[in-house]
Amino acid sequence: MKKLHLIYSLILLLNLSACREDERVFLSDSVQVTLPVVGTRIKGFYQLNEGNMGMNRASLDYFDYTTGYYTRDIFSERNPDIVKELGDVGNDIQVYGQKVYAVINVSNLIVVFDVRTARRIKEIEVPNCRYLAFYKDKAYVSSYAGPVQIDPNAEVGFVAEIDTASLEVTRKVSVGYQPEEMVVYDGKLYVANSGGYRVPNYDRTVSVVDLKTLNETKKIDVGINLHRMAIDKRGDIYVSSRGDYRNVPPNLYVIDSKTDAVKSCLDIPVGGMWMSGDSLYYYSVAYAAVSGNNKVTYGILDTRTKKQITDRIITDGTDKEIMIPYGIAVNPETKEILMSDAQNYVVTGFVYCFSPEGKLKWKTEGGNIPGHFVFVTQGLLQ
Repeated sequence: MKKLHLIYSLILLLNLSACREDERVFLSDSVQVTLPVVGTRIKGFYQLNEGNMGMNRASLDYFDYTTGYYTRDIFSERNPDIVKELGDVGNDIQVYGQKVYAVINVSNLIVVFDVRTARRIKEIEVPNCRYLAFYKDKAYVSSYAGPVQIDPNAEVGFVAEIDTASLEVTRKVSVGYQPEEMVVYDGKLYVANSGGYRVPNYDRTVSVVDLKTLNETKKIDVGINLHRMAIDKRGDIYVSSRGDYRNVPPNLYVIDSKTDAVKSCLDIPVGGMWMSGDSLYYYSVAYAAVSGNNKVTYGILDTRTKKQITDRIITDGTDKEIMIPYGIAVNPETKEILMSDAQNYVVTGFVYCFSPEGKLKWKTEGGNIPGHFVFVTQGLLQ
C-alpha cells in the first residue's frame, strides 16, 4: 500500500487473516447511482481497486455517464477465462489510444485491455512495477526492480519503455531507488525516486531522462521519499515527499522544467493530487509512526500563484464520513470531483462524487481499496 510506508504495510498484511470476517466480496454487479448525462465528451471512467497485498484482490469497476450506472468488477465479467483475474495490488491505470493499461504491482504485470470491451489484450511482465507515463506511442513504466521487501541494499530502480503497438518492452534506463510517479515535458521524463525500501536512507532525487536516447541526464535534489507528480500548463512540476513518518513531515515541491531545479517548497502535505486547469486538487493522509495516527487534510492550489485557494474540497460535511481518502480525480468537462475511501484497507471501500462546489452528488461501494481513476471518451460496449 502506498499511503503507509512498506514496513507498516507488511505488518498490516500479517494481521489481515484475522479480519477476513469483515470483508465483503462482490461478484460483478451494477447499480444506478445518478441520472444519465448526455452530450458530453467524457463517457465514463474506470476505477482500479488495489486489493489487499498478497490476496489477488485487485479489481476493476466502471462508471457510465450515459446511463448513470456504476458496475463493480467489470474485468472479471468480461474476462471469465482468466483464473486469477487482475492479480495482486492494482497500482495505476491509464488510457492511451484504444487501450487501457493497468499496473498490477506485486504480480509484476501491466495488464492491457480494450477500452471499449474491457477484454484483456496482453500481459506485459515488469518486476515490481509502479506507475505509467506516455509519449509518442511509447509507454513508460517505473519499476522498483527488486522484490517487495525492506532492504538497506535494495537495488536501483529502472524505467521500462513499452511500444504501444507491439506491447513489447523495447528499452530500459536505470534511475534512482524505488521510482514512483512520472511526468513528461518537452521530450524529457521526470521520475520521482523514493528509496522507500532503503529506510532510513531514502532517495531524495528526481531523475531527468532524455526520451530520445533514453539516458538519465540529471538527478535533481528535492526531498526524501518522493512519490506523486503532476505538471501544470507552464511546465512547473509538482512532486510530493512523504517524509520519514517521524521527524520529517510530508511536503510539496515545485521544479522548474526550464532549469531542472527546485524553485519552491510549498509546505503543504500531499498524498494524492489531480491537475485540473490551473488548479491542483489534493488530499493528504499524513501517517506518524510515533503516534500511530493519521492526519487527513484537503485543499486546492492555484498553480499560477502557488497559493492555496481553499483547504476544503468537500464543503457539505461529507468529509467526516471518509476514513482514508485514497484517490482523487476531477472530470475535465463537468469539474465534478471523485474521491475514494479505503476505509481500514480491509473492508470494502467507497467511491464518492461531489459537485464542483464540493456537495455530495452520489456515493457507492467500490472494491477493496479503491483509488485509481481514469476517464474515457469511448463508452464501454454492452
